[in-house]
Amino acid sequence: MAERLELQECRACGRRQHYPRPLCLGCGSPDLGSCEAEGGGSVDTFTEVHRAPSADFQPPYVIARVRLDEGPVLLTRLVGPGPWACDERVRLTWWQGLPVFEKE
Repeated sequence: MAERLELQECRACGRRQHYPRPLCLGCGSPDLGSCEAEGGGSVDTFTEVHRAPSADFQPPYVIARVRLDEGPVLLTRLVGPGPWACDERVRLTWWQGLPVFEKE
């Protein structure tokens, strides 16, 4: 199965949202479909974690809010070399089946 980041798309107003909900956050319509995210976005904010919650994570690593070009915001991980900055352009990639972002 190909790795795809699916967004909900409102058929009434066109708004896209993530994570899936029963109603559109923009207009309240229940008429929702899905579309694939293009994969581009920008960093809203981030933090570097130095104390891992489990042995599965090797610190330091970076957790960030990424605003997709389509509008939704994801809490995710930034991968690749830093330093990182707010408003930096990033693109979608995959790590162990999870969506993460790297510098464009």
